[in-house]
Amino acid sequence: MKIGVLVSGGGTNLQAIIDAIESGELENCSIATVVSSKPGVYALERALIHGIPAAVISRKDFVNLEEFDAAICGHMERANVDLIVMAGFLSIVGDKLLSKFAGRIINIHPSLLPKFGGKGFYGLKVHEEVIRSGEKTTGATVHFVNEGVDEGKIILQKEIEVRSDDTPQSLQQRVMEECEWEILVEAIKRIGK
Repeated sequence: MKIGVLVSGGGTNLQAIIDAIESGELENCSIATVVSSKPGVYALERALIHGIPAAVISRKDFVNLEEFDAAICGHMERANVDLIVMAGFLSIVGDKLLSKFAGRIINIHPSLLPKFGGKGFYGLKVHEEVIRSGEKTTGATVHFVNEGVDEGKIILQKEIEVRSDDTPQSLQQRVMEECEWEILVEAIKRIGK
């Protein structure tokens, strides 16, 4: 199965996929391309280190969402990907990509959806709100991507306890290490069967 990974930052979820492929945990999988919405992010360096083709397709380089979406869609088609993984991708995708890759785009979100999902909930903002709300548990969700923000069918979730001494940063780190990296790889494994 050929995977296209969409990123916007450091690429820790990308690294989890790379590690699972290199260790043999993800059998018959390869990353065909990594696309970043921003230049200069460490995720691009990770791709380079592992010999994975990478590109920058930035929303600000296009007149509108339709052109941006068409550029991503065309890139993924040329890379002949079977599955698109949004791994910390901070741009909204459009109708063309959703239509062409229907049922073949997944996203990792750092909360137990439907809680703390939707427009404006990304990165540290999610963890700040979890703590502010007094939640006892949080976690991560892998879901299919549809036209709604964080509204697609849930594939997997993993829950952890929110500790009394958690900061948004410590909670973000624990959610990544204990939830995101594990369930993202597991979801890809299930889809690839």
